[in-house]
Amino acid sequence: MRGIGKVSLIGAGPGDPDLLTVKALKRIQDAEVVVYDRLVSQEIMDLVPPKTALYSVGKKPKSHPIPQEEINQLLVDLAKEGKRVVRLKGGDPFIFGRGSEEAAELVTAGVEYEVIPGITAAQGCASSLNLPLTHRGLATGLRYVTGHCQRDVPLDLDWASLADPNTTLVIYMGLAAIAEISTKLVEHGMPADMPAVAISKGTTSEEQKVFGTLTTIGELAKAAKLPAPTLFMIGDVVGLKETLELPELTGSEGNWGEKRPHLEVING
Repeated sequence: MRGIGKVSLIGAGPGDPDLLTVKALKRIQDAEVVVYDRLVSQEIMDLVPPKTALYSVGKKPKSHPIPQEEINQLLVDLAKEGKRVVRLKGGDPFIFGRGSEEAAELVTAGVEYEVIPGITAAQGCASSLNLPLTHRGLATGLRYVTGHCQRDVPLDLDWASLADPNTTLVIYMGLAAIAEISTKLVEHGMPADMPAVAISKGTTSEEQKVFGTLTTIGELAKAAKLPAPTLFMIGDVVGLKETLELPELTGSEGNWGEKRPHLEVING
């Protein structure tokens, strides 16, 4: 009889398969079972061996067909069958990924697990735009904030703290609430003309981005009909776009690959 298996909680990153860690790829290709979320890109799922069993447990806004408690139990049950289980999540499993809830359940059930970090959306999207998250003289701090609360509870954030103009603010899952978030930040002292950008499906071939300001970014994202997942970056670092933007490179001048198609709207 097989003993209890092991669960690998893996961050798949923001979508580009080249951004997977080597360790993550090894575990994916050695897995007997992969339990994956909706935001794991198809390009990454294509790396899973054909004979590996797949369980889709993805959630959508206002649609959770498989409750988190059932996902937790599925991981426990599969591990107790002696399987090598990969729990594959977009971004990083411990940054707005509920990976710690799954880890706690595995500990309670006596199942061994490991955490393999992934590049979180903030890092991936910022790098895709050639923007820093911190910059000397512009941003001395960085905050990751969720724009969506459990069971649609109204946002109750520390707005005064978040409105610090010396901090880069990154809003996850904020597409529906960005107008409210912008209003609250301005009310608590953040400049209305603070540079901002919305990035949809960052690092993938479907990446779209819209630049604006704190008070315009919500309407611009809505007008562009940006699909989820969309991440918002707010702060003076976004204003470095013109400084850090590279010219088009072709031929032997340094083109490392085809440029990804994208929609770009610039409106201050």
